[in-house]
Amino acid sequence: MIRTIFHIDVNSAFLSWTAVKMISQGQPDVRLVPAVVSGDPEDRRSIVTAKSIPAKKYGINTAEPLSMALRKCPDLVVVHSDFAWYRECSRGFIAICKKYSPVLQQFSIDECFLDMTFRLSGKDPVDVARELKDEIFRTLGFTVNVGVAHNKLLAKMASDFEKPDKVHTLWEDEIPSKMWPLPVRDLLWVGKQTEAKLTSYGIKTIGELAKTPQAYLSRMLGDKFGHQIHLSANGIDDSPVVTEADEPKSYSNEHTLPKDVTDPEQVDRILFNLACHVCYRIRRDNFYAKGVSVFVKDKDFHTVSRQGQMPQHTNVTALILFAARGLLSQIWTGGTPIRQVGLGVFNLSHESIYQLSLFEDEKMDYYRKWDEEYDRTRPIKGRG
Repeated sequence: MIRTIFHIDVNSAFLSWTAVKMISQGQPDVRLVPAVVSGDPEDRRSIVTAKSIPAKKYGINTAEPLSMALRKCPDLVVVHSDFAWYRECSRGFIAICKKYSPVLQQFSIDECFLDMTFRLSGKDPVDVARELKDEIFRTLGFTVNVGVAHNKLLAKMASDFEKPDKVHTLWEDEIPSKMWPLPVRDLLWVGKQTEAKLTSYGIKTIGELAKTPQAYLSRMLGDKFGHQIHLSANGIDDSPVVTEADEPKSYSNEHTLPKDVTDPEQVDRILFNLACHVCYRIRRDNFYAKGVSVFVKDKDFHTVSRQGQMPQHTNVTALILFAARGLLSQIWTGGTPIRQVGLGVFNLSHESIYQLSLFEDEKMDYYRKWDEEYDRTRPIKGRG
């Protein structure tokens, strides 16, 4: 039995889902014009969360500031996010996919993997992929791309080929012709920094990366990542389609300021609020953290970060805040205007592994009672 994996990806998900709702209300199809999903154009924190294909022709990118997108296209149509509606669309999309195979791994709100190995019943996998694609459009009103391959990596790569409303294959014998000519940035997990490092060594395509000796890549990128990226460039991936969601590896939150800030007291208040929110979430999910990270982004979008380990696992807001303050002092001491602050925790455990110290902070009982009151009075929300 030949392993067959589908990767299904909604085309311009947030914009497509918004368009479906607007069309049902008698409004024009925003997918046909330069349009983006974003926040208030008057709010400098607003970013592009999705774009139409016509908007892409203006060089508009996801996650860029809305103000920048409007400079590229003054006639840009801006529609607002509706996450309750997006979740409803996502549930409908996943429900149809599950009809084709119960072995489904949701990769994000708008994409999933299906293991179709035992579900094809002798049918051509491309024909089945087209049936799935067409049923989603017929039932829900939006289009998807389907990538078909022998593993998750290649299926994901295939679904990113020409869009929208397409089915693409990337079988092993198609790797040299379809994948290797692509720029190295198109390979899954290759970001801007890795791309810059690879191209500085003359490695510009996935094919060139695939043919580079693994030992050379390990010296350049580290043993683990060098090994992984070499496998990926050669289309090798034996990871299973996991039907149960993995537990989170970290929790984080960030805050973008409406105006650049240089006042340390104001930044400390923001850090306090971030710590409260992150610690509430790990307590809610019965986690304790040992690792803490912080970052700041300045007015020119330069980001500096630090991370460190606390002496033991904890979910006490005060302890995590103290650790975050120490890290922040290493990367920002005031003066430089900043526009965004972030705080995260990692190295999680379901056990506190707490050791009582003769010199335990005498305020520890107070800290814990404060957390209990904060959790009690905070409205119950989703897993965000």
